[in-house]
Amino acid sequence: MSFRRSRMAFLVATGALVAGCAGSTADPPEERPGRDEAVQQLRVGTGEWKTDFTRHSVPLGEFVSGGPPRDGIPPIDDPKPISIDAADKWLDDKEPVLVVEIGGEARAYPVQILVWHEIVNDRLGGRPIAVTYCPLCNSSLVFDRQVEGVGLLRFGTTGNLRNSDLVMWDDRTESWWQQLTAEAVVGKLTGTRLEVLPSQTLSWADFQAAHPNGDVLSRDTGHDRDYGSNPYSGYDDPQAQPFLLEEEADRRLPPMERVVAIRDGESAVVVPFSRLAGEPVVEVEVGAAPMVVFYKRGVVSPLDARVIAQSRDVGTAGTFDRRLDGRTLSFEPTGDGRFRDRETGSTWDLTGRATAGPLAGSRLQPVVSDQQFWFALAAFLPDARILSG
Repeated sequence: MSFRRSRMAFLVATGALVAGCAGSTADPPEERPGRDEAVQQLRVGTGEWKTDFTRHSVPLGEFVSGGPPRDGIPPIDDPKPISIDAADKWLDDKEPVLVVEIGGEARAYPVQILVWHEIVNDRLGGRPIAVTYCPLCNSSLVFDRQVEGVGLLRFGTTGNLRNSDLVMWDDRTESWWQQLTAEAVVGKLTGTRLEVLPSQTLSWADFQAAHPNGDVLSRDTGHDRDYGSNPYSGYDDPQAQPFLLEEEADRRLPPMERVVAIRDGESAVVVPFSRLAGEPVVEVEVGAAPMVVFYKRGVVSPLDARVIAQSRDVGTAGTFDRRLDGRTLSFEPTGDGRFRDRETGSTWDLTGRATAGPLAGSRLQPVVSDQQFWFALAAFLPDARILSG
């Protein structure tokens, strides 16, 4: 099935195929002067929104409708975690799960669920978090939902995109937030940034090995979806022009090549998966901090075949600070999806844990990074530095 046909099937399955964009363009009469002039720049509906469109940090004309209305792709607001044994009945060993660790607790969020919902408003280790995934950019980011001076936010999907990336909204001010930059770009909270928390995409098998006492987001979401299937079948083509990206994609890399992106202020350092596939350890300095990127095969794409478990192996990565107890370590691959530091000969796994040798039991500090398609990062951070090898 082509990607466009599968996208249509997705809209039908979610009940999100509607006439028009994200709502009526009629504005409530009580809105303050200046709003009319602002919304004229928009190409998406505004009738259901109480958003202050007079405040924005990006051109309003850059937003396009992805098809569904507000929360037409429904976030999960009442997540129900289950045990590893229960989830093992429906997760394949190589399926991707987004892993979050907070306060000694670890939870896996299967991408086969995230691809249908995009946002999970959850709590973990006593902290309110938003777990987000944008299928069109393949970007996974986790945020703290408690914002200083604002309070606790619940996030939903606006139904709109910018540079093909998910645009979220909050329930307090109805400001619009760019998922990939973690910033409010329209509305009362414009300029506010969410705190991004470390997360890592692992295979289901590796999550079980690393976190035997962890739990898993269940399929009991309150919605009827074909979990395990891919509603974006055929989308994962490295050379293709991305869906709903109006500008020509940055061609320094194939537009939909997977990259590890490490933010460096308003830019980023990028390590392409094409390099990591042949060089599973890449050491890099970002902002004068010594870091290492580990890569391992054994994780399938959620956006390739119609059934996720049958998709091709694309691998995954983890990014860590190389400093440990006052010493900077250097690493090399051992050829079995594990890594060895040259200083002590200790063995390390993809999660940054030393599993054998003098440093067994130690752990490298995770670095906030993301894995997404190159075009998305380049659209928001055009000055990104590519370490292509």
